[in-house]
Amino acid sequence: MAQSTTANVSGGKLVKQVSGGANFTINTIFWIYTFLCVFPLIIVVIASFTDENSILVNGYSLWPEKWSFGAYEFLLKDWQAIVKSYGYSIIITLCGTVVGVSLMALYAYPISRRDYPLRNFFSFFMFFTILFSGGLVPFYLVYTQGMHLQNTLIVLMMPLFISGFFVLLIRTFFANSIPKELFESAKIDGAGEWRIFLQIVLPLSLPVLATVGLFTTLNYWNDWFLSMLFINNNESVVSIQFRMYKTMLDIQYLSANTAAYSARAASDPNFTMPGETARMAMAVVGIGPVIFAYPFFQRYFVEGLTVGAVKG
Repeated sequence: MAQSTTANVSGGKLVKQVSGGANFTINTIFWIYTFLCVFPLIIVVIASFTDENSILVNGYSLWPEKWSFGAYEFLLKDWQAIVKSYGYSIIITLCGTVVGVSLMALYAYPISRRDYPLRNFFSFFMFFTILFSGGLVPFYLVYTQGMHLQNTLIVLMMPLFISGFFVLLIRTFFANSIPKELFESAKIDGAGEWRIFLQIVLPLSLPVLATVGLFTTLNYWNDWFLSMLFINNNESVVSIQFRMYKTMLDIQYLSANTAAYSARAASDPNFTMPGETARMAMAVVGIGPVIFAYPFFQRYFVEGLTVGAVKG
């Protein structure tokens, strides 16, 4: 029986190497898994460029019978609102991510230091927020009645500034991956806590900060619930995801209400209802920027997620 691994001695250490057959099998499995993950996205993109009637008759396919830009034309009829919502989403995502990662790193640093006497209390305080929350009604009242932030951009950022899980993840990285001797030598050289944090801790923590930054970016970009909850008077201050959500509700309403559809068609003789294709086009419009941003975080992604998993 052929063995899947071979052992070599290199530098006094036993090194195991994967055989060619096992390596081919592992690569094949990952290629198949990758294809299964990417295939739905390909179907979504192709369906967004497919004629609505072609989908209704023939279903989804990799090469549709008839191509069409009708779904995008339907969405771009209100392009000013979409561009404005895109701008708001970009501002919310960039500002929210920078401020959120900064605050979480500032909270995680002291509780990662073993010489800080209240580290256990504040660690448990942050862990408690993961297990329990005050509920939707107190959450709504704090931002509307307490701070009066409804219909503002800040209310779409502030609730996502701090995540207990991300704080504990950063704390674990600080505690396990940065040698305490660095802190001691820096203090001997006269460095204060702010200088240690800014010039030593942060440069050595790019993997975990980039990972947390990626997840925080996704949270901000994909959020539509905060717009629905806090934006009521000025509907222009909404994210692109909520704009797409409202468009989908309008499509469902027109599809289910014959009188409303007839009135809409009478006002515009060229009006057609791109139901399925419009949903696919909205998905493409919503996820587009994230796909382009992800490669910049990818090299830090695995290292940040596996922090503390391997010691050597």
